[in-house]
Amino acid sequence: MQDTTTDFSHVKPGDTPYRGEGLRDFFQYRDLGIAAATHGKVIAHLVRAHSAPEKGTGWHRHEADFQIVIMLKGWAKFMYEDKETLVEAGDCVHQRPGLVHYLFDYSPDMEYLEIVGPADFKSIDAPAPCAVPAPTPWDTPAVAAQVERAA
Repeated sequence: MQDTTTDFSHVKPGDTPYRGEGLRDFFQYRDLGIAAATHGKVIAHLVRAHSAPEKGTGWHRHEADFQIVIMLKGWAKFMYEDKETLVEAGDCVHQRPGLVHYLFDYSPDMEYLEIVGPADFKSIDAPAPCAVPAPTPWDTPAVAAQVERAA
């Protein structure tokens, strides 16, 4: 049998709760056990909306070798450099290393899987390359219906 530098991991939905301790206080994060299993090579976690978008993430970039976001539910709007991008359920985005971006709007039911290597990647503030649109208030009728469905 071959030696590996990673461990087997199997995390069920009830094994790890969503927590508010993460990069953003308006999101909740659920650890999927990958950082421990890979000894820090990769992190995989579920991220979901916790409160309405007000200011978003701000302009930033990540010091990471690899990052993908797979939208599982709802939608989010990002600025990738100077381009507005709507990411909807089923979409997969590969964020190349150093890509300056800003998540500025999302639906109440937004949930995505994020996979990043290494696990201890850094988020670094970056200068704004352009203006950012305002987020959609959650008290509009269409968004209020989404909030009701997500509850």
